[in-house]
Amino acid sequence: MDIKTYLIVLPGVFLAGLIDSIGGGGGLISIPTYLMAGLPPHLAIGTNKFSAGFGTALSAFRFYKEGFMDLRLALPAVACAFVGSGLGSRLSMIVAEGILEKVMYVILPIAAIAVLNKDAFTDRSETQDLSRKKIIIISCIAALLIGCYDGFYGPGTGSFLIIAFTTLAKMDVTHANAQAKAINVTTNITSMAVFLIGGQVLLPLGIAAAALNMLGNYIGSSLAIKNGAKITRPVIIIVLVLLFINVIRGL
Repeated sequence: MDIKTYLIVLPGVFLAGLIDSIGGGGGLISIPTYLMAGLPPHLAIGTNKFSAGFGTALSAFRFYKEGFMDLRLALPAVACAFVGSGLGSRLSMIVAEGILEKVMYVILPIAAIAVLNKDAFTDRSETQDLSRKKIIIISCIAALLIGCYDGFYGPGTGSFLIIAFTTLAKMDVTHANAQAKAINVTTNITSMAVFLIGGQVLLPLGIAAAALNMLGNYIGSSLAIKNGAKITRPVIIIVLVLLFINVIRGL
């Protein structure tokens, strides 16, 4: 690695942290940045998991500190996301790659409609219309299914979690973002440990990238907490566009 590697990676992971903390999908920016800097795919993914793990942890802590994270709701959803991720990983080994791209042509427009529907994607919580039990069940099912997607494919998982928690569990955007962060931080740290043990993390670059990713997450989480749907909705739309471009390029 030379100074050029750092000059390419550090601004990219800062932007990825900023985007991820607001609406998810930071990996759509950070992983191409690492690859652009010349890292082989496994090292790019491993180093990205390392830097993103610290950034997401900081963002999750900020949402928790501000009182937006409900741990009694988050913990069952985290467990379901783990189960789903394991199932998705197994499916990825037996299902043809082209099938997911076809599924994404259905998922992406539905996600876009959900985000653009102002009645469903708002800062106003409507959870009083749902019992606590229903909210937990809906959140767990959403976490299971999106966790399966995360294990199978992955990009945009945080965005899909926010959309699901907002539209189905009737959470306001900021609480939905906080619940999504609880899942993201757990899965990121687990993946980070696996890649570290496997020697697939460039530590000097990863440590520097983690610092910039944390800075991006700190600024982004502040904006998300302060502005809610006004900033989260457009960021998620950007993430969905990036994901659509990613799917088109894979054809």
